[in-house]
Amino acid sequence: MTSPEIRVACALAGALLLCATATAQEPRAERFVTDRESPVEIPLTDEAPMFQFAVFGDRTGGPAEGVKVLAEAVGEVNVIEPDLVMTVGDLVQGYNAQPEWMGQMLEFRGIMDRLVMPWYPVAGNHDVYWRGPDRPPLEHEGDYETHFGPLWYAFEHKDCWFVALFSDETNPDTGKKEFGNPDNHRMSPAQTAFLDGVLERTKGAKHVFVFLHHPRWFGGRYGNHWDAVHDKFVKAGNVSAVFAGHVHRMRYDERDGIAYYTLATTGGSQGGEVPRAGNLHHFNLVTVRDDGVAVATIPVGQVMDHKALTQEVVAAAGTLSGMQPTIDGVVRLDGRFAADSRVSVTLRNPTDQTIEVTATPDSSDPRWRFAPDHVHVKLGPGARHEFPLRVLRAAEDLDGAFAMPGITLGCDLLAGGSRIEIPARDHAIPVDVTLTASRTTPDEERALSLDGRDDWAIVQSDALEIPDGPLTVEGWLKADSYANRVGLIAKTEGSEFGIFVSGSTPDFSVHLAGSYRTAKNVDVKLATGEWIHLAGVFDGEEVRLYVDGSLRARVPGKGKRTRNDLPLALGADVARNGQGTSPFHGELDEVRISTVARYAEDFTPQRRFEPDAQTVLLLHMDDNLGPWLLDSSSRGSHPVRHGGAWVAPAR
Repeated sequence: MTSPEIRVACALAGALLLCATATAQEPRAERFVTDRESPVEIPLTDEAPMFQFAVFGDRTGGPAEGVKVLAEAVGEVNVIEPDLVMTVGDLVQGYNAQPEWMGQMLEFRGIMDRLVMPWYPVAGNHDVYWRGPDRPPLEHEGDYETHFGPLWYAFEHKDCWFVALFSDETNPDTGKKEFGNPDNHRMSPAQTAFLDGVLERTKGAKHVFVFLHHPRWFGGRYGNHWDAVHDKFVKAGNVSAVFAGHVHRMRYDERDGIAYYTLATTGGSQGGEVPRAGNLHHFNLVTVRDDGVAVATIPVGQVMDHKALTQEVVAAAGTLSGMQPTIDGVVRLDGRFAADSRVSVTLRNPTDQTIEVTATPDSSDPRWRFAPDHVHVKLGPGARHEFPLRVLRAAEDLDGAFAMPGITLGCDLLAGGSRIEIPARDHAIPVDVTLTASRTTPDEERALSLDGRDDWAIVQSDALEIPDGPLTVEGWLKADSYANRVGLIAKTEGSEFGIFVSGSTPDFSVHLAGSYRTAKNVDVKLATGEWIHLAGVFDGEEVRLYVDGSLRARVPGKGKRTRNDLPLALGADVARNGQGTSPFHGELDEVRISTVARYAEDFTPQRRFEPDAQTVLLLHMDDNLGPWLLDSSSRGSHPVRHGGAWVAPAR
């Protein structure tokens, strides 16, 4: 609903509001104690009294689910614990007869009564407009005053006054309530007399705050009668702020030193076109001091209760951030790249908390279709849910718009009455495809170009079975630059193997018998702008690193290779979530992985390799075939390009 920028802004605003002005107080010795010497004099806070109150926007006009937003706001305000909560009207859906109105009133009051501090209603058009037979002369005004309170009133709190006005009085000429008619936006003699009396009574108050539903100061369709009311506020001299709602979007005005705040919604209809510009569900938090008033807008859903973040909840959230669906089966593309396959998807809750999971199959290529188009399920601790997924694609040749199918997994952790959103992650749906080279002999030298930011290629683990035993990993690189940590060909993460070129120093690691054995020579520095061949070899007795065919590092190493089910990353290292990390900036070519120790002594590297029985992956980087790179080994383990990785003429 809201952007990270709004969250940060509100957090900063809240921090500023809660910090009093730092001014030195006397006697300092009684208020600041330390047994350390320091030339720095830390200022003490102002001890002037202050308090806070919250203001809720409109609740109505939207779907019934808006009451959930209201309930969430109530829970968040209970965390903040201001002195009181005000509203600006439109509490119930209304526009009905008494039976329906009564049910909506009980629903609203039931939610608001969960507040641990007093709350105060203000009447809006939804609260008093009647629709249906037997219309009373004053419509729902009687119902409102019976169950919510007076249509206008005032009360004092900590030497400040709060004044609730009624902006939907019946037109004395027509006997109708029509807020869209400018003539209706005027105050009756009775309410005017009440306001005059309140302003006279509150002359000595530090602040006066006024609340009503319609922002009459807008003028136009909101009438031209507000100037007389505003003049009363100016004459009083202590009216600090006026709050209203109705328009479902935020706006700020100032006239003669009086702040006018128009609130958006706290559960009402909300298009949310530009949340940063005030189209959002929120409440305002007002901090009052003798010498000023500060107002912060807090989007609903952004207040966190630190007490809810127990060890169990934090651990569960961390586990869920790496949760993945289990996909059994594979989508098979035929020679025309059409598909009609069925796979089984299993969602598992790996925690001891209840979660809600939404699995949405999708692709940036609209030619894929899925049934079902999404699954939403609540899972108790340790529970699982399995569903069949049909994946279809019409026959069309590979083109630049082709993209792979996947599943976006969203999850909410339900703990301690809170809902913690876990960031959604995308997971690939396995695809099997038969690819052939577009040409047998390249007409020019080509290579995989990588930008060092978010470019890499991935081979899924189940498509690349590498048994224990001897191993050779090799490839050609031409670097544009070297970052402090750079993966080149890696399947690591506390296991497996990888070639790295961090800070221009190459190394080759294999995880054997519980720890990495790394061949590295810190005196070797790779150049930029020229082609270099790297090879890592494990022969069962030691791990070796070759640079341009010369042995540059070796280390003893025995035992079984520690396995994982993570993908192999090309042009990067692999992270726990299966995505690339620590990317390489430059060009990569002629990548080969073999189940044999190919080199035992210095050699002259081949510029182009040929497959044999021990080759499990061979990438010539000759062409882009849709999102794939062609594996020229017999395995057909075609990597998928990510980001802007692209086969292009070698530079």
